[in-house]
Amino acid sequence: MLALLRSVWDEPRPSPVPARVWRDWVLVGVLVPLAVLEGVLRPDLPWRAFSVIVAAGLAPTLLWRRTRPLAMLVICFVTTSLVPALLGGPSSEMYTAAYLLILPYALFRWGSGREAVIGFAVMLVSVGVSTGLHGDDTVGAFAVMFATIALGGAFRYRARARMRELDQVKLLEREQLARDLHDTVAHHVSAMAIRAQAGLATAASGPEAATEALRVIEAEASRALAEMRAMVRVLRRDQPADLTPGRGIDDLEELTSGGGSGPSVAVEISGDLAGLPPSVGSAVYRLAQESVTNAKRHARHATRVVIRVVADDTSVHLRVSDDGDSSLIRPNASPGYGILGMIERADLLGGTCAAGPDPGGGWTVTAVLPRTGPAT
Repeated sequence: MLALLRSVWDEPRPSPVPARVWRDWVLVGVLVPLAVLEGVLRPDLPWRAFSVIVAAGLAPTLLWRRTRPLAMLVICFVTTSLVPALLGGPSSEMYTAAYLLILPYALFRWGSGREAVIGFAVMLVSVGVSTGLHGDDTVGAFAVMFATIALGGAFRYRARARMRELDQVKLLEREQLARDLHDTVAHHVSAMAIRAQAGLATAASGPEAATEALRVIEAEASRALAEMRAMVRVLRRDQPADLTPGRGIDDLEELTSGGGSGPSVAVEISGDLAGLPPSVGSAVYRLAQESVTNAKRHARHATRVVIRVVADDTSVHLRVSDDGDSSLIRPNASPGYGILGMIERADLLGGTCAAGPDPGGGWTVTAVLPRTGPAT
């Protein structure tokens, strides 16, 4: 219980606090003449002048109800409850004064924990004194007060839950961007590095090989820049996003163009792939692309990489294997960002992805994705 009270007391104010807007001025501008008009039209109003002055004079406190909720609430409740009790007069009976219920709402919506606790104590004392001296309906007064407090707390909780949802969406978007950047940059940069190494090795004996390597590097750099620009256009609000379909299963053949360096890549596709959602096709391509990149960068003595895509009535199966020497792989090595990104990509679609050494030799990546795409 003590821990709960301490957590309430230490609760910070919500951020950001909205600034004063034009509607606040309109609200005050309407309430002041309404209070004066009620004082004129109600001959039975006790302490007419005092009630009108209080109702009209306290209306401007609504302008600071978000930035100074506790101070505004104390001013209003002391003026409307404790001052009449000390002067021996009745409590305010003006209908216009109902706007004061906005202040408890604002306190529990925008105030800190300690401000809410102090304000709650002030309200209890003020309502208790007012109902005790004037014989007002105690149950009704406290019911209205607690209902206003509950409304402010509910909107506060709703706003906080909304902020958590937005933070989660931002985190997912960052992870998606990190995966796309890694898949795109790592693949193209790896191809350029391999071709550069091959060009350096053959430059002395065959200048034409070095020239071919430069052509391949130029082509890979152009593709990388094109994909990076497409992602940047999506992120920038002032640029039209590229809405053309992304890479899919039909683009897997592009992964076979290795430029004569590194292991060869073969693609085998079977099954009915018609009607696949773009998200599934894109995921298959990115998983295969990352697997081929890893094979070219890390598979020792690999000469061949095989990409197999098999589709059935419910799922799409991807298998990427190489014939490298898996005995050189450390068994307890932690997975890198590439493998983690592949696992996350498959998990977002409701599928699975696994990577590891093959008992028959080499390294194998397997993924199973549902044909229907992500679950809704």
